Amino acid sequence: MNWFVTGTSRGLGLELVTQLLARGDSVAATTRSTARLTAALGAADTARLLPLEVDLADERQVTAAVTAAKERFGRIDVVVNNAGYGFLGAVEETTDAEVRQMFDVQIFGVWNVLRAVLPDFRAERRGHVINVSSILGLTTFPGWALYCAGKYALEGLTGSLAAEVAEFGVRVNLVEPGYFRTDFLRPHSLGLPTGTVEGYGAIREMTDAHLAMPGTQLGDPVKAAEAIITVAVRGGAPLHQLLGSDSYDLARAAVGALAGDIEAGRELAVSTDFAG
Repeated sequence: MNWFVTGTSRGLGLELVTQLLARGDSVAATTRSTARLTAALGAADTARLLPLEVDLADERQVTAAVTAAKERFGRIDVVVNNAGYGFLGAVEETTDAEVRQMFDVQIFGVWNVLRAVLPDFRAERRGHVINVSSILGLTTFPGWALYCAGKYALEGLTGSLAAEVAEFGVRVNLVEPGYFRTDFLRPHSLGLPTGTVEGYGAIREMTDAHLAMPGTQLGDPVKAAEAIITVAVRGGAPLHQLLGSDSYDLARAAVGALAGDIEAGRELAVSTDFAG
């Protein structure tokens, strides 16, 4: 299989590329630093690797990367939109630039990749898109508003996409990890506001707790990468594929809370119809 994977020099993306190469698959791997990617892969067999230094927010760079992957491997079978980073700060503390940067990666970058690969997928009536979301695309925590906003947008984009391309034989899945033992919560991967606002002490405490979390998360990134490969190879996964027992528990709680809100608001909701 030929894969196009974004966000590959660290964490889950790096583990996925490592396992794909070990399987004998071919991988076009985008990153902001190909030097960091190749160094991280170490002794892995990289004969079937095409490292690509890409700014996903630049549509021309993304299109060129997809073209290079097709020229090298003939075609792309699976796209994994994995690039992303965390951000912990109150809504009031988050600047316009920080919001736009998050959406450049989480949404506009994904959209650029999709526009580049979908014409071939649609014409060939095949292909698979796997978008890496988060449990924070299904529920919310204080301090995670910007990250949640990006992942909620990705969830909406992906749900609509799945319905649009199903008739062309193109498969679409979301994977929604919980906390996995990667460097996602380390300072080089977790964005923090450039300035803080007095009164958000609880968020400062949460930030400190999250920065102390690495090494204690429940999720095994090796098993998460294996699960993504399973979604692609076996097929049949639901649109929303949770990863991690914490993600599963939080999702069930979120669904229950939403159902409670729907019923609690029923009387006012139905009262807004025309009479008669």
